[in-house]
Amino acid sequence: MNAIASTSTVGSLRAQIKARILLLGLFVGSMWLVFFLSAALPSLELNRHGVVPRTLSGLQGIVFAPWLHAGLWHIVANTGGLLILGWLCMWPRIANFWQATLGGMLGAGLCAWLLGAPDSVHIGASGLVFGYAGYLVARGYYARSIVSILVALFVASSYGLVLLFGLLPIYPGVSWQSHLGGALGGILAARAATVKSSNRSNA
Repeated sequence: MNAIASTSTVGSLRAQIKARILLLGLFVGSMWLVFFLSAALPSLELNRHGVVPRTLSGLQGIVFAPWLHAGLWHIVANTGGLLILGWLCMWPRIANFWQATLGGMLGAGLCAWLLGAPDSVHIGASGLVFGYAGYLVARGYYARSIVSILVALFVASSYGLVLLFGLLPIYPGVSWQSHLGGALGGILAARAATVKSSNRSNA
């Protein structure tokens, strides 16, 4: 019986890992697909669909901006954070990934829309990366489980300085507004998810 249970557990874990690899690959891959499409067909001017502060049409960027990048260096810089932090957000449940993604996108987009310079266009997935980081660090604080705390410490130690400087308006052409909003959105998403999980456990 123990051997059967062990085999079943290993099989379940493999299935979970495969599902997460597929989801994350499709998610980040879709951003690369849009990038190649934009590079191949510049006449489409896809980057105009980013967040344009305080304009009605600019609100569409809240949804589209993470899929739009200014160049190869831009999407490459974001890909590592998306893969590593996005993967960590997927545990223990894939639903956690979607919570962090929604919080990061909404926070980054709304903050850029409210605080961005007039006539600027905010694009890129860096706000989402900051959302994942904020979610993971905040989850360690709110959940207080050993695993969540270890993950939070890993994120803080590995990305701490990058996150700190990314939140400051010191780099020309870098949307610190998106970074700030993404981090706040991730923190709020972690708080909401922890409260929901706690209520479910107490029910």
